[in-house]
Amino acid sequence: MTPINLRRVAIVTGAGRGIGREHALAFAASGAKVVVNDIGAGLDGSRTGESPAEQVVAEIVAAGGEAVVNGDDVASWDGAAHLVAQAIEEFGALDVLVNNAGFLRDKMLVSMSENDFDDVIRVHLKGHFAMLRHAAAYWREQSKAGAQREARIVNTSSGAGLYGSVGQGNYAAAKAAIAQMTVQAAAELGGYGITVNAIAPSARTRMTTSAGEAMAAQMAPPTDGSFDTMDPANVSPLVVWLGSPESRDVTGRVFEVEGGTVSVTDGWQRSALRDKGSRWDPAELGPVVAEILAEAPTPFPVYGAR
Repeated sequence: MTPINLRRVAIVTGAGRGIGREHALAFAASGAKVVVNDIGAGLDGSRTGESPAEQVVAEIVAAGGEAVVNGDDVASWDGAAHLVAQAIEEFGALDVLVNNAGFLRDKMLVSMSENDFDDVIRVHLKGHFAMLRHAAAYWREQSKAGAQREARIVNTSSGAGLYGSVGQGNYAAAKAAIAQMTVQAAAELGGYGITVNAIAPSARTRMTTSAGEAMAAQMAPPTDGSFDTMDPANVSPLVVWLGSPESRDVTGRVFEVEGGTVSVTDGWQRSALRDKGSRWDPAELGPVVAEILAEAPTPFPVYGAR
């Protein structure tokens, strides 16, 4: 098996810790030049004054790779534009965008504040869009100038976004929107040589281990030396492959990754139906709905639902 050798330039957002850190290290190990973005935020998005991105860059450089630090807010329109511009100025191009940055404000919907909702939507959903928008504008210009690149965008959704998660309504809504925006962007950007895919990872991060004792115990590393299925490094090989030229025929798809398991998730699609050929009367619809629900696949249960 020939290793992937990426002579490419990649941006990884939220790359100071957790899964994003592993993405940055994996891209660098595969030969890519990496812009390591992180604003140094706590789990709730508040600024901590730390600069974990510097530590990641130092680790990459010590291993013989090339990387630079970026501390822009990806959900700021100007910040996202500056991040894309920095990659081009530092390394002469941009080939891969990995949207990973995010944080949590977990509450039940009836207890959630307007800020709790707005802030999570802003960083996850707007942060993905702002970065996608500025990177795609660069790639469109390259394509129109006759220098089309094999550009790649890898977004980060979540099982919460695909199936729902009790107590995470804001996060689930943002991640669901990211999955759909991935499909949308793939359809709109393909003509410029851009593929757009998403992952829904399951791994041990600050987010998962802060979600209560039961979740922390489930995510803990094994003590018997067996395969650590929750190691965040397990997620990155697929992301590196999706960022490579080899993935040119794959776009608009959402993959779940956990341990050594990779699966593809189907989005909304029509299943059972009945067509009367004319307008329904409300009194007729009870049996009809029962029939089509009986024929349709059973939905995956919402995480945490009783």
